[in-house]
Amino acid sequence: MNKMMKPTIISISMATVMAGAAISPAIALIGNAFPDTSAVKLKLILTAPSLMIVFFSFVSSFLITKLPKRTILLIGLSIYVLAGTGAQFVQSINTLLVFRLLLGVGVGLIMPLSMSLINDYFDDKERTMMMGYNSAFSNFGGIVTVMLAGFLANISWRAPFNVYFMGLGILFLVFFFLPKNEVPRTIDGQPKGRVPWIIYGYALAMGGIMVAYYSIATSMALYLEQNEIGGTALAGTIISFSTIGGMITSLTLVHIEELLKKYAIHTMLLFMGLSFTFLSFTHSIPLIIVSVLFIGFGQGVLFPMILLKVIDRVNMEKSDRAIAITTSFIFLGQFLSPILLEGVGSIASNESVRFQYGFLAIAIFVIVAIQFSLSTKRKDSSAGPMTDLAEPKQESR
Repeated sequence: MNKMMKPTIISISMATVMAGAAISPAIALIGNAFPDTSAVKLKLILTAPSLMIVFFSFVSSFLITKLPKRTILLIGLSIYVLAGTGAQFVQSINTLLVFRLLLGVGVGLIMPLSMSLINDYFDDKERTMMMGYNSAFSNFGGIVTVMLAGFLANISWRAPFNVYFMGLGILFLVFFFLPKNEVPRTIDGQPKGRVPWIIYGYALAMGGIMVAYYSIATSMALYLEQNEIGGTALAGTIISFSTIGGMITSLTLVHIEELLKKYAIHTMLLFMGLSFTFLSFTHSIPLIIVSVLFIGFGQGVLFPMILLKVIDRVNMEKSDRAIAITTSFIFLGQFLSPILLEGVGSIASNESVRFQYGFLAIAIFVIVAIQFSLSTKRKDSSAGPMTDLAEPKQESR
């Protein structure tokens, strides 16, 4: 393994987080540039890539059986750079949406491979550490690109799309430092058998966590406005703490796993539940910041740990498809987060963000209670996915 192998694999994760949020600072300027555009279509500028990512994550897992991973990554990154940067030259909002959808195609091809390569080349604690680093640098990429896009937005609405040129650096690393030889997957090179149903339980859990986590990014500005706490500048600062929290715990994932053992997932969910509880009643800016920080803590541990459990539930030839299924639900949860929470508010005739955060707190506490109850009564491997989050059974690898 060459010295640049780890930085190369980790850098791939930085491209995936830049799909939608990278140009969020320019969304109002885009609306001004195309004044006849509806609010729904403007939101699609941010969310459209997520829909394509869900579909093309599965396409990526299929292509792995036909092409080397390195080749798929080079194709995905090329689409990513061309679609991401090319959007700045469009003359209509519909053409802009087409470029955003193409960007989702590129990210969809890349996303599962950023994690399956870790499973290919690393084992045991080193694999856990790399999963943590993968999550941490994904968050770091989000911070850097949003800040850079905010700076470029001072020039024009087109300028923030230049952040996608960062993909060229990642493409360079993959081309020169990712091995051309593939890790053998089966005797004949073809995946066999179906992915266990338990994987869909993990995927659903990942989607649910993203619904809760993404509510900070989508609703914090409105939350502060509704409660007369602050404006958009404060919202941006507070939202950044969720990313910082995720970075901190992702970088220390091995130590957290050793400390909390099988209760790591229970504990992180409790942190998130308590944090949403505080957000449902507090008017204190410091407490809001601490709550958002702890929500980031939870996400930074939960995502890589559940992915590790997904990998441990399947053997090597099924791991790529299992990862694709799980990661696709992350973006599905991202897309559905505002829709589901607004739907809950409409049903309850209470559309305040405080109510949404209170609902999330109750939902998380109920899930933790069920999960803990099932894990303590677990008798055999036929228990449901909530149980297996605590104690997964590993197949032969």
